Amino acid sequence: MITTNLDNLASEIAEVANEFSKEIDLTLNAAFNGDKMSVEVVFADKTYNYSYDLKYENELERKRYVKRYVKLSAYKTLCDHYGEKMPWGALTGIRPTKLAYQQGENWRDFFINDMLVSADKTELVGKILDAQKPYMVKAGGVNDLFVSIPFCPTRCAYCSFLSCEIGREKHVNEYIAALINEIEAAKRLGLNYRSIYVGGGTPVSIETPLLKTVLDALSDIKTQEFTVEAGRPDCITEEKLKLLKDHGVTRVCVNPQTFSDKTLSVIGRKHSVKDVIEKYELTKSFGFTVNMDLIAGLPEETFEDFKYSIDKAIELYPENVTVHTLCLKKGSKLKESVERLSAGEVDKMVDYAHAALFSAGYVPYYLYRQKYMAGNLENTGYERNDTACIYNIDIMEEIGSIVACGANGVSKRVFGDENRIERLAAPKDILTYLNKINLIISDKNELFA
Repeated sequence: MITTNLDNLASEIAEVANEFSKEIDLTLNAAFNGDKMSVEVVFADKTYNYSYDLKYENELERKRYVKRYVKLSAYKTLCDHYGEKMPWGALTGIRPTKLAYQQGENWRDFFINDMLVSADKTELVGKILDAQKPYMVKAGGVNDLFVSIPFCPTRCAYCSFLSCEIGREKHVNEYIAALINEIEAAKRLGLNYRSIYVGGGTPVSIETPLLKTVLDALSDIKTQEFTVEAGRPDCITEEKLKLLKDHGVTRVCVNPQTFSDKTLSVIGRKHSVKDVIEKYELTKSFGFTVNMDLIAGLPEETFEDFKYSIDKAIELYPENVTVHTLCLKKGSKLKESVERLSAGEVDKMVDYAHAALFSAGYVPYYLYRQKYMAGNLENTGYERNDTACIYNIDIMEEIGSIVACGANGVSKRVFGDENRIERLAAPKDILTYLNKINLIISDKNELFA
């Protein structure tokens, strides 16, 4: 149990405790004297005392520093007690790179000396900042369009997304009709879009005529980049790839997750490695930029299994490879049978992926973290030959406003001059989404007015 005299910060302390995968009883209290902050932490019959200088320009900044020092105090205490350090130190947020931008030119010193981030992870952030330079704009300077098609042929064991099995969902036609209505309303906002991203689920799991109606609605929007998550090879056909190409799609995701037939069966996939390779080659024959997703820490996989998957991806040589760390989330089948993920060999897997991909000419270009990740690590996207996904950079660094269409879509407007973001989330449940579609469109019109 976490107890503290600071309002609303118990959950922040719990996030730090979760980095150590421990259930703990800890008391943290803070006192303030002018620009001084003192923190007392009582844990395992031992008392720890810390002091910090508070230098801030406004109340919002003060709250940010208080939260930071509370986390840092809890982290130092647990490091001392358990004799172990985390790769990301006291950082628990999902966007380490955005924090680096906020810190300015001295961000490395802040990461290593203030937040106790490892040298390896600090170097990784530095590489990403370098790779993002050609794509960065002033916050709020661009807009992106996200379209959610939340259907899949089957549900993977690790998946926690809104994803309905296409064969069991009775409202697919109604959903697509409502989605088209929302897309048309988004176009009437009068915004210029830097990128379009159609995600899911597996968008190409819907019937070809339905997919065509969505692409028809999007095809008159001029963008630098148009991405569709084809995802599962059992949904990719020559007919659908031609349809994507004819409608101006530039990027396609073909996501094996692993190159092990055994693991594919364990996680609930109904295709083989051979299918992945065949559909990847078919996709490349249409000239698309291709991204591949792989997951470190899948059930029953060893380091050698994962190493083989990375090496196979490099052999196929897609433009982008995204390496995810398995994350146990509520709503996934895997979460029902496994409570926590130990680091095991996962850190070794992630380190190998970085070294092998970098040696093969790939550079990391975006990164994010999640709660309950194996080894408290990260998800990293790699690109070669300047083929970074603009949408990924915009959404992770929060430099672009996102107009999201579809169930579970989260629209956000970035007010760069005011350093704030307003969000608007659509319902996750498809029936609720259908019943509220007019209200959703109205609220979004107001947000982007």
